[in-house]
Amino acid sequence: MRQPEGNGVAERTIHMLKEQLIWVRFFATVEELQLGLATCAAQYNNAWLRQRHGHQTPNQIRAEQRELAADVATGLKMAA
Repeated sequence: MRQPEGNGVAERTIHMLKEQLIWVRFFATVEELQLGLATCAAQYNNAWLRQRHGHQTPNQIRAEQRELAADVATGLKMAA
């Protein structure tokens, strides 16, 4: 039986931030670090392809999920 991943997602995210940002740049101020983190997050959400979701970006995945949720919500009948 497969064990739950626990905090594996958080660990992978932290590892990615270290590899892509922290270990490759020097930040002189907290503001520079905040800007770097925001840029990294935007790049991840707009450009990084997720294999387990059919090689789509996180933004594409979220858009599909919102469409599915809207389709489900419009199909519900409300009691008066």
